[in-house]
Amino acid sequence: MKLVTYELDGRASIGKVIDDTVVEIAGAFPGAPATMLELLAGGDAMMRKVAAVEASGGRTHPLSAVTLKAPVPKPEKFLAIGLNYQDHVDEIVSRGGKAPEHQIWFNKQVSCITGPFDPVHLPSASEKLDYEGELAVVIGKRCRHVTREDALEVVAGYMVADDVTARDWQRMSPTWTLGKSFDTHGPLGPWLVTADEVGDPKQLEMRLYVNGDLRQRTSTSRMVFDIPAQIAHLSTVMTLEPGDVLLTGTCSGAGFGRTPPVFLQPGDVVRVEIDKLGHIENHIIAEPFWS
Repeated sequence: MKLVTYELDGRASIGKVIDDTVVEIAGAFPGAPATMLELLAGGDAMMRKVAAVEASGGRTHPLSAVTLKAPVPKPEKFLAIGLNYQDHVDEIVSRGGKAPEHQIWFNKQVSCITGPFDPVHLPSASEKLDYEGELAVVIGKRCRHVTREDALEVVAGYMVADDVTARDWQRMSPTWTLGKSFDTHGPLGPWLVTADEVGDPKQLEMRLYVNGDLRQRTSTSRMVFDIPAQIAHLSTVMTLEPGDVLLTGTCSGAGFGRTPPVFLQPGDVVRVEIDKLGHIENHIIAEPFWS
């Protein structure tokens, strides 16, 4: 299934995409959820009810008539792993950095999340805005101490993401959080594709373009730490909740790694595509003075 959070006539709703139609979930059956977090918290039983909803069985809208928002707009946790593709590690080492000995995780504040086609701000306080195309994992079950073997059982689905980064702010702090968390620097979408529809998450090709120029291209098979390893590692530390979003790393080709470095400017358009998941596309604009 493709599950969306969307806005129509000033009202936010969740829906299921069938071809070019969005079927509104609220009201489709007794006890239907009103938000994506409510849907995910309902577990497998709720997913089965939503899967059974047909275009003829509820209120529908043309996909072109709605504004798609981030599928999971307010997760409890928004976490990302750094240096998780070997070519990106090699890129860092070639510039004098060190290869990681273990998984490196950081927070992106949930307030940075924005929609799949919303504008992304170049902050007035930054001169080094960069892109990082990534596969996002959405947790579907409350879990702790998950084994590698069971890890994919707690995944609800996947999304396309851009881990937008203010590099100058990232380098101010070893935690990276500030440089990763400016408002609008977490575009997600265009929809949450459920795990059963995606199949093996290690066999997805990812591409990122800036103004039509291919800047990043990789396969998720090239992760250093795969998704089961990531979930097992994180769940050793914390309880993962339905709706938590995990970004799984980026490959080489980000703007800071080019010679000379090339950072994003107002007017640029960043498009991230992942097989089976669709694409997001965000225009870079100067941060509005009132932000």
